[in-house]
Amino acid sequence: MSLKDRITEDIKLAMKAKDKVRLETVRSIKKSILEKEVSVRPSGQESLTEEQEMEVLVQLAKQRRDSIAQYQQAGRMDLVEQETQELAILEEYLPKQLSDAEIGQIIDDLIRQVGATSAKDLGKVMGPAMQQLKGKADGKKVQDMVKAKLSGS
Repeated sequence: MSLKDRITEDIKLAMKAKDKVRLETVRSIKKSILEKEVSVRPSGQESLTEEQEMEVLVQLAKQRRDSIAQYQQAGRMDLVEQETQELAILEEYLPKQLSDAEIGQIIDDLIRQVGATSAKDLGKVMGPAMQQLKGKADGKKVQDMVKAKLSGS
C-alpha cells in the first residue's frame, strides 16, 4: 500500500473514531504531500517517489520538534502537548528511528572511511551521514554527534 493510500485510509478511520488530533494531523500530511506533488509536476513527474514522500514526512516531523522546543521555552505546555501528539502520529509513518548507539556506530564508520581527523572535516562526514541516516535520525542530533566525535579526535 502506498503512503497516499495509507493516509487516505487513516483519514477515514480517524473520522469514524472521531479522533480529532489524528484526523487533523493525517490531513496535514496529505496536504503537504499533495503540495509537493504539485511542485514537481512542472518537471514532468506525476507522483512522488518514496524518497520524496519521506522527505515531506521528515520535514513535518522536524517542524513539530522545533515547535515543541519553542513552545517549551515560552512556557506554553498546552501547545507542547498538542505538538507532541502530532509528532507521535507523524512518527508512525517514518521508519524506525535509530538509537544513539547505532547512529554513533555509523558516524564512526564514516569518519574512518573519509579520513576525518578534526572539526574542519565536518562537511566531509555530514554529507554521507545524512544520506545514510535520512529519515532514520534527526539531522540536528547527527550533527551534534559528528561535532562531538571530531572535536574529541
